[in-house]
Amino acid sequence: MSQDVAGKVALITGASRGIGAATAQLLAAQGARVAINYRSRAARAEKIAAQIAEAGGEAFPIQADVTDAPAVSRMIDQIIDRWGHLDILVLNASGGMEKDMPADYALTLNRDAQVSVAQAAQNVMSVGSRIVFVTSHQAHFIRDTPTLPEYQPVAESKRAGEDALRKLIPDLASRGIEFVVVSGDMIVGTATAMLLNRINPGVLEARQSQVGKLYSVEEFAAEIVDAVTAPIPPDNIRLVGDVSTFTQE
Repeated sequence: MSQDVAGKVALITGASRGIGAATAQLLAAQGARVAINYRSRAARAEKIAAQIAEAGGEAFPIQADVTDAPAVSRMIDQIIDRWGHLDILVLNASGGMEKDMPADYALTLNRDAQVSVAQAAQNVMSVGSRIVFVTSHQAHFIRDTPTLPEYQPVAESKRAGEDALRKLIPDLASRGIEFVVVSGDMIVGTATAMLLNRINPGVLEARQSQVGKLYSVEEFAAEIVDAVTAPIPPDNIRLVGDVSTFTQE
């Protein structure tokens, strides 16, 4: 893919706040047209779209629960109706620590929905397009390095999602679509990091002391945006920050 994303069409899932919102704003600042996916927080998504428009960019909020396949299909159709094509898909939506959700929700969202969105999108993506899957070191290395018990189901389901997406690589490659994983440590300012720190007071400070630096939402979003255009790294993964505390594969 060209280093210039001007005129490209990007869909970022889970983009009404946090890493997704920051990624949308950075891509729009570079000239991409951005679809801001959200599940239920319409006001937040509309605010991000308005901020992008005020800065001279082009974006629109688009509601879809990514665990709902028909809703995902409608979302893709809306993007095509509006802009005619899709060049960049950032699979950012994730979860699994929410209250009052089914026991298998983490796997449904972090594995099944990721594959569903990728497969729906690949049908309208052209040669040179790219899919980016956002994950964490705690998930990527979960088979070798334990994580916090509260995050364990999320980590395991996100690793399952990464593995399932990797199985799509041959088919994506046959279509000329590139795939890359972007993995980071705890990201300061995300809902997940704040929740883990609330459950385990001081865990963020302890982790930062251990690795020397934890990325902010904006810093990690910049890494994702760079991964949209940078050469595909070995094994299709961009490891952001220090991974020395994790067992290397």
